[in-house]
Amino acid sequence: MTDLPTIRLRPKSKPQAIRHGFPWVFADELVTDRRTRAIAPGSFALLEDAERAPLGIVTLNNESRIIARMMDADPAAIIDRAWIAERLARALAMRARIYDQPFYRLIHAEADGLPGVIIDRFGDAAVIQPNAAWAERMVADIAAALRDVAGVSTVILNGQGRARGLEGLGERMEILSGSMDAPVQVPMNGAIYLADLMGGQKTGLFFDQRPNHAFAQRLAQGARVLDVFSHVGGFGLAALAAGAVQATCVDGSAAALELAQGGARAMGAADRLVTRQGDAFAQLEAMASEGAEFDVVICDPPAFAPSKPALEAGLRAYERVAKLAAPLVAPGGYLGLCSCSHAADLTAFRNASARGIGRGGRRMQLLHTGQAGPDHPVLPQLAESGYLKALFFRLDG
Repeated sequence: MTDLPTIRLRPKSKPQAIRHGFPWVFADELVTDRRTRAIAPGSFALLEDAERAPLGIVTLNNESRIIARMMDADPAAIIDRAWIAERLARALAMRARIYDQPFYRLIHAEADGLPGVIIDRFGDAAVIQPNAAWAERMVADIAAALRDVAGVSTVILNGQGRARGLEGLGERMEILSGSMDAPVQVPMNGAIYLADLMGGQKTGLFFDQRPNHAFAQRLAQGARVLDVFSHVGGFGLAALAAGAVQATCVDGSAAALELAQGGARAMGAADRLVTRQGDAFAQLEAMASEGAEFDVVICDPPAFAPSKPALEAGLRAYERVAKLAAPLVAPGGYLGLCSCSHAADLTAFRNASARGIGRGGRRMQLLHTGQAGPDHPVLPQLAESGYLKALFFRLDG
């Protein structure tokens, strides 16, 4: 690391943000001369401010709008397998204290000190999403450190998704060690989920909703529950575990609904699960025309506003979800609405949801506001790390 290239912030940039923990440098904040542009994506460099004071070791990617990501504020840091293992051990110690079983997000990117890296753990298996160029280049070291620190035997590389495209990285899926020939059973909140680590959405299961599943369970005993955009049965199976008389899961993916049915069978609750496959908006409209009514309705759609340019369209989509879902809630029943769009902050999402409920002809009380679980820690300086919002309303009228 003593031979690292040096890169420098532009004179009008504000280095205090980085000194105070902001982890990114954008392309228009860096001096990008010919020497800087020649640095290979994923390489490390020493970042200095405009007065040549060192700020730390960064990873550089000229192909990304986030041109530099802070790796270590120590200018003498050596980014190698041992450095990665130390970050993994720190993250593991926190999860092991909170969770009594090894099913959680182990690394939440910048918030856990490994920029652009997601690692979800499923017992003896783990899935790595290397969404930054440095992580793609060092994924073998990340996998080796993961096996050493966490003791997992199967490590899967899931190189898919929008984030990789923004980094100039192609898609790939690979088993780096061990084997995987069937979905993994994941116990969570008394339910059993089946996670397809090779062919499922993202890493196969969304651990971030765990505390919101738990809150929904407090509403579900003896209830008829509708779970829209259910994936593998997130809220629906949690409701069945809490004593719901019936849960209906709606999703566009037949494969995801098959996994939901498999989870219900593993729980001994297959006779209480109903699935409907198709476009969620069309299904909501169809159920309204059928006169369907539920005690609890929860909608957990994909990110309708994944970026600021998509914000207005995304908020209209969230409003439409609320408008279509509200009439399906029985008087005095409950409506849960979720957003995983970091571009839509809590206030904007709450306002869009309230507008939709009102347009659906219902009066409301906001009972609870939820977020991701502690295995998805928030880096306070980076709003994007606190993306998940869950609102639970009681509806009258």
